[in-house]
Amino acid sequence: MGRRHFALALPSALLASGCAGRHQGTGRPGDPIVLTLLTHYSSGVLRKALQEPVDEWNATHDRVKVRTEAVEFTDLLTTFMVRQAAGQGADIIQPYCLWTGQLVRAGVLRPAPPEHAEEIRRGYSAAAVRAASAAGGVYGYPTEVQTYALYCNTRLLRAAGFGEPPRTWPELEEAAARTTRRDGYGNTLVQGFGLSVYDDSTTVGQTLALLNAAGGRFVTADGGRTALDSPAGRAVFELEHRLVARGASVPGVNVYQAFPSGQVAMVISAGWWTGSLRPLMGADYREVGVAPVPVPAAGDRHATLSTGFLLGVNAACRHPDEAWEFLRWLNADRTRVRGGATVTRMSALQAAVGSLTGRADDIRTLLGRGGDPNLRPFLDALAYAVPEPNGPGAQQAKTLLRANIEALWTGQQSVDQALRSIRRQVDREVARSW
Repeated sequence: MGRRHFALALPSALLASGCAGRHQGTGRPGDPIVLTLLTHYSSGVLRKALQEPVDEWNATHDRVKVRTEAVEFTDLLTTFMVRQAAGQGADIIQPYCLWTGQLVRAGVLRPAPPEHAEEIRRGYSAAAVRAASAAGGVYGYPTEVQTYALYCNTRLLRAAGFGEPPRTWPELEEAAARTTRRDGYGNTLVQGFGLSVYDDSTTVGQTLALLNAAGGRFVTADGGRTALDSPAGRAVFELEHRLVARGASVPGVNVYQAFPSGQVAMVISAGWWTGSLRPLMGADYREVGVAPVPVPAAGDRHATLSTGFLLGVNAACRHPDEAWEFLRWLNADRTRVRGGATVTRMSALQAAVGSLTGRADDIRTLLGRGGDPNLRPFLDALAYAVPEPNGPGAQQAKTLLRANIEALWTGQQSVDQALRSIRRQVDREVARSW
């Protein structure tokens, strides 16, 4: 869960870390090219899952070797920018897709060559391709792709008289009210729907998932101004305001702790969370259900938010052809899995840690061989998910959005004030000359 936090703070130790250029070979016999890959897979199962295919590549390729480097996600964007400015950028980088426009504008990401861009457009879901693109160009292979859905504690829902998760906003409000429980002093024991100011994944992610489900958008198609001050945006903010005002949501509660302990009945979050909930909850995980994000009214089309990461090549890489060849091998070449089916190495990697890629066919194959059934709604959502807008000012726009959502939830702003403030602040940010 910690890999989803975002704060721009660079430890001083990073400034002293090595650069890619010091480790690159010439490609002459006995002196292979060494490509550095900088990622946020810095610990635990993620680090091991990535290192296994890298080790496989290194064992089967003599001329080009790959060496992984990792920093915490909280340090990733700043590390990219600081190392690039110092001429020490890694050859291959794995950025959050939200930053694609910013990294392209800063001259960090190299466009994918035509044959790789075609492979990406052909092999991945539309949302994943858009997330890995900027200004009409594709800039990398989508790696993990996260869609948002509704997590439910089915035991709490059943106890409140609900046999299935809510499908519409009125059903969501009713279920949230009926599953909320308080003690004799008015303290909340169980909140029906988890709104939380804990991090972007809940504060912004679930708000944008609801906004997309209502047919709205955060910014216009050209990225030039906010589109949140709309009937859909107002409806989402009014829904969240009612949930807080009626006590069904308590924004100060950390839902990542409260949901596993049975203190939250429902929360909207991304698919990566399944991989954390299974070991954390043990036998109680059987009470977790996942359903599509509810829509405003029966008959409305499903939509949700998607986020993700990509693997791309640094614009300053001295061996781009070799870097792209490694990325094709990792993300497009197929390897055999148990049962005889073939999938890409990246799809196998993501499924092993409870995540998804944008290659829906691969994930269906892997889930058909004993994967977590709670991942299926996230897989289905690849067909209708809307990616985060990723223009040059996207990260700062998201930060501004989060601050105003939190002000709404905590009673510092009304719905009207929050919408006006977001329009003014975000419009100023996305209109900046970068």
